[in-house]
Amino acid sequence: MKENTVDKLIKKTNLALVVGTNSWRQQFMEAITVSAGDEDEEDSGEERLPSCFDYVMHFLTVFWKVLFACVPPTDYLNGWACFFISIIIIGMLTAVIGDLASHFGCTIGLKDSVTAVVFVALDTFASKVAAVQDTYADASIGNVTGSNAVNVFLGIGVAWSIAAIYWHMQGKQFVVEAGSLAFSVTLYTIFAFLGVSVLLYRRRAHIGGELGGPRGHRLATSAFFFSLWFLYILFSSMEAYCHIEGF
Repeated sequence: MKENTVDKLIKKTNLALVVGTNSWRQQFMEAITVSAGDEDEEDSGEERLPSCFDYVMHFLTVFWKVLFACVPPTDYLNGWACFFISIIIIGMLTAVIGDLASHFGCTIGLKDSVTAVVFVALDTFASKVAAVQDTYADASIGNVTGSNAVNVFLGIGVAWSIAAIYWHMQGKQFVVEAGSLAFSVTLYTIFAFLGVSVLLYRRRAHIGGELGGPRGHRLATSAFFFSLWFLYILFSSMEAYCHIEGF
């Protein structure tokens, strides 16, 4: 009995080592291989061939798949290599996206504050991916607050800290004009309070939770949150172009 247990443990250990060694290569193999969607396969229990849509999406996203396949698996350095490399790649992509959005806004004549709330903030729609793949709403709602917290605290905080330290060493002060920030933050806080109030109301038993529920409540909630997003962009843009008075 003891020998069988020891043999099983050794086999599991050896299998884990093999998986850890081959998983990085497997990441690249999966990145360049066209695979079918997971939803139908999970429902039918049978493997199916990729559809035309799967091929189109693969060729549109193969660059990003290969790029993130460069991230080491979690087996290396107890996951720290995966963590730091992921942060570096995400930081580089964030810088590129910010520059592209800034250049696009400059090309069509938009101010930076309007470009930020219209184009750069669209990454929060990634919550939909978390919403459809998870049983509960924790991941999708947490992604909204988490992504914005990282954008503000890490994206702005690190850049401004480096600039402040550099100019302090030069004997000067680093000053950033507030611009329309006070108006946008106040407006966002008001709309956030309304949004959280709706989420708390949806926790009632006859609705079932923050996401989903009866069709009427789903449509009403979607329309309400979409209107908040639209009004925020509208008022922020009007204040940026001095059509309404800020503070």
